[in-house]
Amino acid sequence: MSDLLRAVADRQAITDQIYRYCRAMDRIDHALGYTVWHPDGTADYGTGFFQGSGRGFVDHVCAQHAGLLCHSHQMSNIIIELDGDMAGSESYVTATLRIEREGRLMQMVVLSRYVDRWSRRDGVWALDHRQAVMDMDEIREVTPMRRHVVLRDSNDPSYTVLRP
Repeated sequence: MSDLLRAVADRQAITDQIYRYCRAMDRIDHALGYTVWHPDGTADYGTGFFQGSGRGFVDHVCAQHAGLLCHSHQMSNIIIELDGDMAGSESYVTATLRIEREGRLMQMVVLSRYVDRWSRRDGVWALDHRQAVMDMDEIREVTPMRRHVVLRDSNDPSYTVLRP
């Protein structure tokens, strides 16, 4: 494989992992979330939220998300720098989450960046370390246009076309 094709394939593999993270969080899929980190990978979302293993972070967030009405994560502005079997990336994340408080529907929006260190081990790109940098957040009352049925598990239709 040429150097250019290898670089394109590596960038795509890392980007797929970044998107896979969002899917794992939105489907509350622990096993899928674990695949984004190497077994010894770590996560630093700040002292007030979470610092520890990647697996521990997945478990922590999945437990938190289970108490929400719904949530959606999007990634953008992904920049990846490759260095052989190592890489660094920065990506912007928008997490939109809904809860009910005192009978009111509230929506939280968190705008952050993920500063990630990756490595390819046994042919698989995964996280060695993620540092989350929170840039903005807000919470406000919202009025939905209608009630949506939200599937946050393997009953979601995406599992019929995408492997876990």
